[in-house]
Amino acid sequence: MENVSIADLWDRVTGTQPDPPWWLVLLVGVVALGAVAHGPTWRVARNTVTIAHEGGHALVALLTGRKLDGIKLHSDTSGVTVSRGKPHGPGMILTALAGYLTPPLLGLFFALLLAGGRITLMLWFSLALLGGMLVMIRNAYGALSVIATGAVVFAVSWLGSAEVQAGFAYLAASFLLLAAVRPVVELQRMRARHMAPSSDADQLAHLTGVPGLAWVSLFGAVALLALVTGGALLVPDVSLPDLPGLPTP
Repeated sequence: MENVSIADLWDRVTGTQPDPPWWLVLLVGVVALGAVAHGPTWRVARNTVTIAHEGGHALVALLTGRKLDGIKLHSDTSGVTVSRGKPHGPGMILTALAGYLTPPLLGLFFALLLAGGRITLMLWFSLALLGGMLVMIRNAYGALSVIATGAVVFAVSWLGSAEVQAGFAYLAASFLLLAAVRPVVELQRMRARHMAPSSDADQLAHLTGVPGLAWVSLFGAVALLALVTGGALLVPDVSLPDLPGLPTP
């Protein structure tokens, strides 16, 4: 096995990589859309969104000075993050707000990295987030989900060819951007049927006095804005070949 120095590893992670071919970007975009639209696939792929959602709650809880007790992920793709601190105030509000905002904003951040050619950095940043989250997981299914996701990302980033890494990275970013919209729709559907009395939107309504529908609207607006902006960053620049006999500009 080839020896890799710390300097080589640092250059590999922080350096830039060439853009993938346009057809690969479009292909993984279609695959990501299919994973969100196809019910059986979505029920499995949604675990990734839950990891990001609960990770957002946990990170903001720590950043606002709350005591994080742990995170649980469940096989029905639900999750819960338990933190201690004041049951009201900015810290609690921001913690409740972070869940639905994290997947689209993370997808947008990934798109920014990929637009700058930082494919490997994006993959290893994902590994760092998963590693930090694993420490706070408090159930077996949650640990298995995070470890399995991290193992796939590590295998791709360490063993995959440049094209495989690029395809996987663009797939992950595209999926997060597209997938962030569907849980918001599902949330409001459940709220309309009075099936989610303790949802993030309803907790925010209790904490702030602002109606839950307003918070759902905010979640949806951020998800759509991230999708449009991130999609514009990911869409490849397809240059048409020069036609013979026509002057080039």
